[in-house]
Amino acid sequence: MSYCSNCGQEIKAGADICLSCGKIVGGQNKVASSSDTGGLMWTVLGFFLPLIGLILYFVWKTEQPKNAASAGKGALIGVVVSVFSYIIFTILFGSILGDILYYI
Repeated sequence: MSYCSNCGQEIKAGADICLSCGKIVGGQNKVASSSDTGGLMWTVLGFFLPLIGLILYFVWKTEQPKNAASAGKGALIGVVVSVFSYIIFTILFGSILGDILYYI
């Protein structure tokens, strides 16, 4: 079983192009390891430790594309949630602090 090194989708034997992403594979497909499951564990790790998830994504993107995608998705979601939370906290805290300082 071969997988695309770009998107991680399964590629038919002898295919020259990945039908999912369009990358030219030219018969140099790597067989995915049995540990490349793309499990939820890597998504959770990437969510709580986005830097680790990003590093794992770049290290694994050719050898373990499913695990890499899971870690990358978790990192992306973690960063988006962190930025959104920071903005909301800043708006709320700034508003409350402004009101307190106004009355002092």
